[in-house]
Amino acid sequence: MKLRKLFFPVLFVLCTAVFFTNCTSGGGGKATDKKGDTTAKKTTDSPDTLSVVKSSYPPTDKALYDSLLKFNAHGDTSGRWPVKNQPTPLGGAILPFKRVVAFYGNLYSKKMGILGELPPKEMLAKLKGEVKAWEKADPKTPVQPALHYIAVVAQGAAGKDGKYRYRMPFKQIDSVLAMAKSAHALVFLDVQVSLSTIQQELPLFEPYLKMPQVHFGMDPEFSMKDGSKPGKKIGTYDAADINFVSDYLAKIVKKNGLPPKILVVHRFTKKMVTNYKNIKLRPEVQVVMDMDGWGEPDLKTGTYRYFIDREPVQFTGFKLFYKNDIKKKPFHLLTPTEVLNNYKPYPIYIQYQ
Repeated sequence: MKLRKLFFPVLFVLCTAVFFTNCTSGGGGKATDKKGDTTAKKTTDSPDTLSVVKSSYPPTDKALYDSLLKFNAHGDTSGRWPVKNQPTPLGGAILPFKRVVAFYGNLYSKKMGILGELPPKEMLAKLKGEVKAWEKADPKTPVQPALHYIAVVAQGAAGKDGKYRYRMPFKQIDSVLAMAKSAHALVFLDVQVSLSTIQQELPLFEPYLKMPQVHFGMDPEFSMKDGSKPGKKIGTYDAADINFVSDYLAKIVKKNGLPPKILVVHRFTKKMVTNYKNIKLRPEVQVVMDMDGWGEPDLKTGTYRYFIDREPVQFTGFKLFYKNDIKKKPFHLLTPTEVLNNYKPYPIYIQYQ
């Protein structure tokens, strides 16, 4: 994807996020202090995990799993799909038995995605409509709704620790969990580390990740390993970073008797993910490489082909932008049927922003 087409949405998000340092939380207290502290206080925002108990799930039907992998390869003849020698997931796995359709965003901003743009009831009704559209387009694959929440946001202000990121208060994450429960939806917590690291940010969310319905997303676009301010250039993750996350999630799964976690990795350039062949697959974690680029259909097709299809990991995702995808001719948002007809393999994770 051409950088000039990418920097605008990046900077737009960052400009939106700058005001977070001055906004108030749901309880009326300041989200940050005068020095720009970007860490949510755990003493008042601890998540409730008391209802989470260990459960047993029947083993995955390997024959059915393999047949669904072949189905989702969508007639691929390159030999890349389905990915060979991948482990059969633990019992309770969501993919590829269901397609996940998620709404993405942040409750503090109407500009970062549909999740925060509409009032909750209206947003959930719209999500329900998209779920029905995908079920109609592919009756063979049940659809699981989800809310994909940006829990750590890259921002233009350095903050007290100079990391250029803002951690959402736990009470905001709890609000998303409550909305998701009413819609029987999964929750994804997404992290934009900026000048921090995924090794520092991920452990903060372990209390939530112990919940069977909570999954994780990591965004290389805002992982600024060279010290650049977010928005100046596109960031990157290496396979080692992704392996750290999947290993961490796998340990949570095993310790708490959970079904496999889904790990979504956003991508729209080659350098956003390096050494993809070294990404480890585990029975406890299902890895989705999500095509995160926006633009006209031909541009999205090229991005999916070169950075998702040709660098296979395990599962694929596809992102649709209600506004950015229709900015240029043919001013057209791809429909579920068009996505399924035009892309190999079938994306099993769909995200709307």
